[in-house]
Parts: sequence; structure tokens; C-alpha cells
Amino acid sequence: MAGSGPDPLFGLRNNFYIGAYQAAINNSDVPNLSQDDAVERDALVYRSYIALSSYQLVINEIDASAATPLQAVKLLALYLACPDKKEAAIAGLHELLGDPAIGSNPILRLIAGIVFTHEQDYNEALKHTNAGGTMELHALNVQILIKMHRSDYAEKQLRIMQQVDEDHTLTQLASAWLNLAVGGSKIQEAYLIYQDFSEKYQMTSLILNGKAVCCMHMGNFDEAETLLLEALNKDAKDPETLANLVVCSLHLGKPSARYLNQLKLLNPEHTLVKRAASAEESFDRAVQTVA
Repeated sequence: MAGSGPDPLFGLRNNFYIGAYQAAINNSDVPNLSQDDAVERDALVYRSYIALSSYQLVINEIDASAATPLQAVKLLALYLACPDKKEAAIAGLHELLGDPAIGSNPILRLIAGIVFTHEQDYNEALKHTNAGGTMELHALNVQILIKMHRSDYAEKQLRIMQQVDEDHTLTQLASAWLNLAVGGSKIQEAYLIYQDFSEKYQMTSLILNGKAVCCMHMGNFDEAETLLLEALNKDAKDPETLANLVVCSLHLGKPSARYLNQLKLLNPEHTLVKRAASAEESFDRAVQTVA
């Protein structure tokens, strides 16, 4: 992208990256786009709807004649919307990826990376994202490598992003994720990145959660709770906000059952829900052995 003049989708992309999904949708009417940019614009708008859990709208609007990247986005909506359609969505992705004419499309590879990351099949995810090519693919690589506990490799990906554009929103975000993963004195650096975002951009759940997680790592649970309640005001159905509130409430000695129950209803597959369930099972088993 460098050197090819101003990026007509800059504002839209940036809104999407910081989690201002409704703003991305509302400001998506960009004039005189090339065909490729128009497809990318539509992909970002539909992904914003997906982020707002409007899966059905995406599934209904993208028909069989739509471009490959949009077909991939539709499969992501299908994957997230219906647990019983997950296998079909993954099969559909494999079919698109296997087509030599379109298999290397960056948006298709990105969606594949997102889906396989959800599946916790990180090696399969990296197979499609590893080649990079866009800032979003590099940022997803950083996320996947952190999940694999390979912050050394994640740091190499971050360096590539810094060489492309050090001030890019995704470079800054990836830097914050890595700082959080490394921990220790790096937490403060991560906090300052989110703080900078909250001064530059509109406050979103994503930014508030980022700051709150830094606060929790630093032991400032009161401040974290304030940020998370503000995030809950912005989006009462955000799974990350609810999960972070569960953890924060436990540390503050406050009741957390309601947040956990909401999380179970909204996102039964969430790591925290699964962990809580397995903890309950272990407890039940322990009680039975004593009884």
C-alpha cells in the first residue's frame, strides 16, 4: 500500500480495528472506490456486523454471486452463528482455499486463520496466515503465536509490522498484546498504548477491556472494574467484557455469578465458561468421593 497515495478505506479500517463497529458501518459510504477496494469495504462492513452478532444479516445478504472474500466472510458468520453448521462452514473454507485461482486471497486466508484459531487448531491457522501480506494477517499471526506461548516468534512478526508502519493501529495493538503476554514491566507499556488510543479515538469496548486487563495485571482491580462497567454500558453483550468482569469481581470479593450466567448464555464456548464448568465437575467429583 505504501507510496500508492492516500488509502480511501483508512477511516473505515481504523474504526474496525479499534472496535468501533457501528461507526465503521455508519461511515462506510466511500465514493469512487476501485472494484478491489469496494470488495474490501464490504468485507469490513460485514465483519463489523459479525462483531455485533448480526450473523443472520450477513448470511442473508451475501449471495452466491458475491466475490470470494465475501463468501469467506459469510462462512465466518455461519461458523459463529450456528454450532451445528460449524463443520459445513469449515468444509466450505477448505474448498475455497483449495482452489488455486482464489486460495491465496488475503481476506480468505485471514478468515481461515480466524476460524481455525477459534477451533484452537493453531498450526492449521498458521498454514494460511503465515505468509502474511497484509497488516491484519501479521496481527493475527501475533495473536496465534501468543496463544501458542511463542512470544519469541510473535515478536518477529511484530518487528515486520513495525518496519512496514510503526504507527499503524494494528502495530500498536499487536505491541500491546505482546507486552501483556510477556508481562512484568511491559504491562505498563501496554497500558500506555491503550491510554493513547482512548485519548485519540472514541472509547470502545475493545479499548476499555485492553486498559482493564492491564489494570488487573498491575493489581488495580478497582480501576479495572470501573473501566469494565463502562464497557458493559457500551455493549452489554460483549463476551470479553463479561469474562473480565467475572475475574475482576472474584478478585474484589464481589458476586460474579450474574456475569458468568450472562456469558454462558451469550457464548457457551468461551474459555472461561469451559474452565468454570470443568472446575464445577472436579468439585462435584471430589464431593462424591467424600460422600
